[in-house]
Amino acid sequence: MLIAFYKPYGVLSQFRPIQGSPFRTLAEFGFPPGVYPVGRLDAKSEGLLLLSDEPWIVYRLLHPRFRHRRLYWVQVEGIPSEEALQRLQSGMRLGKYRTRPCRAWRLVPPPEVPPREPPIRLRKTVPTSWIAIELTEGKYHQVRRMTAALGHPTLRLLRVSIGNFSLWSLRPGQWRILNAAERAAVLELGDHPPKESSSTAET
Repeated sequence: MLIAFYKPYGVLSQFRPIQGSPFRTLAEFGFPPGVYPVGRLDAKSEGLLLLSDEPWIVYRLLHPRFRHRRLYWVQVEGIPSEEALQRLQSGMRLGKYRTRPCRAWRLVPPPEVPPREPPIRLRKTVPTSWIAIELTEGKYHQVRRMTAALGHPTLRLLRVSIGNFSLWSLRPGQWRILNAAERAAVLELGDHPPKESSSTAET
């Protein structure tokens, strides 16, 4: 099965707690036995998290060769210039790694999203804005590191779609098993495992 979950703020993308962590886990949400998260969202990020019990789906969505699309809405400090957005799109140096080219644009007017608990901390003297970033890779804290490198720290981060499937049929904390059409939308190439997956599912 393939499950879409609207992960709230403050929830780890795992079932086991971390000793001393203040964050909740997936074990609180009543998922069917045998499923596990496909990729991750850090505890302070929100939005679409997939879970499955099918190894080939994990391979299809996470292997770098497929360059699977993921769309994020990001609330940042300040208002990025067109030049800053072009830097995002062209690829950026993050330490020893250079990000792949991506798509990035302003969200005007700001999107209507469910309130976050707790709400973000705002500074009276610093405006905020929303941008969209569509990536085909998923390095550790990549979106946060990209906006920080521009001088626009991330205040709030939501993953709103994977492939052609969007988050908005769910509310924070809700999940459901996807039907055939929705699975195909997530995978973009239909609902059949690629031939290559049979040799990698066991690794």
